[in-house]
Amino acid sequence: MDIEFFEPAEAAALMRCTESWLRDGATSGKFPHACWGKGKIIFTSEHIREIARLSEILPGAESKQSTEHPLTKQRLIGTRSKGRLATVN
Repeated sequence: MDIEFFEPAEAAALMRCTESWLRDGATSGKFPHACWGKGKIIFTSEHIREIARLSEILPGAESKQSTEHPLTKQRLIGTRSKGRLATVN
């Protein structure tokens, strides 16, 4: 078996990034990972390769972030706040 397993701290050291960046990406569903037991996050060598590929910025390519989340000047508020505003107006 050629797959290696890494805890978030080990994977972060290997990738030279922060552990919190990896954990946040995994829990938000942006990064592939495995969960063992009661939610313990584990990264395989294949996951780390895929995260590196997903994070890659190629010359001349438009940033994914600018197309996925266009900036808006409208401030978004939660549904509970919307309800309070409706009763005030």
